[in-house]
Amino acid sequence: MASRTAVDDVRPQPVGPRPVRLYCLGHAGAGVASYRRWPAAVGPEVEVATLPLPGRDSRRRETRVTDRAGLLADLLPPLLRAAASGPYALYGHSLGALVAYTLTRALDDAGAPPPLFLAVGACLPPHVATALVRAADLPDAQLLPLLDHLGSLPKGEAARPGGLWHRSVLPVLRDDLRLARSLREAALDPVTGGPVDVPVLVFAGTEDPVAFPQALTEWRGWTNAAVEARTVDGGHFFADGPELAELVGRACRELVAAQPVGGVR
Repeated sequence: MASRTAVDDVRPQPVGPRPVRLYCLGHAGAGVASYRRWPAAVGPEVEVATLPLPGRDSRRRETRVTDRAGLLADLLPPLLRAAASGPYALYGHSLGALVAYTLTRALDDAGAPPPLFLAVGACLPPHVATALVRAADLPDAQLLPLLDHLGSLPKGEAARPGGLWHRSVLPVLRDDLRLARSLREAALDPVTGGPVDVPVLVFAGTEDPVAFPQALTEWRGWTNAAVEARTVDGGHFFADGPELAELVGRACRELVAAQPVGGVR
């Protein structure tokens, strides 16, 4: 699959003696550009490292993954190495939240040191079905209104049928919806899914039409530890705002400080 490490775009910040590495995963149909301002916004003692999926950003020439097995074959090995090197945490947005959950479960299954926390944004938990869950293979006439409701469609000339967005972005979106379906199904399987054993931080946009704030409590069944739910300003795509980065960065510092002496990985 990948001929290079999947961990990309590491931008270290001025840190103290125990920095936390924060791994960030992007939403469907996109790379990790939403996190370009995070290194300056998360605050001290936190390093931001993005995890682009194959087929986008610096990995755009690689074959996209559409199922759990392919995802884990690609992203789990570098995370296993990173987990042994110091404290870390995961944040995923929308599809990225399902990816982050899946990686957290797989890290535990592999006996790796766990993350400080799993943070998920703009994503309903695996047991909550949405119209997009099985929409990957719908005709454009049925899929595009669902994406438009989410705010995923471009405006103006870019939205023209047969244009660049339809040729380059829509196929990525369809494959990401296939991946999301595979990850949700695996999460519901007691062998590969179920609750994680780390705290879960759940974020929702105040104006999100799908992963609306009232549904945040649904994540409580997906961890054996604490759940903290917060809302931030915005619709579905709020990851590039400073508020979220500040909140996640603060959680990194607070939870690593709460570790017992000798307990930091």
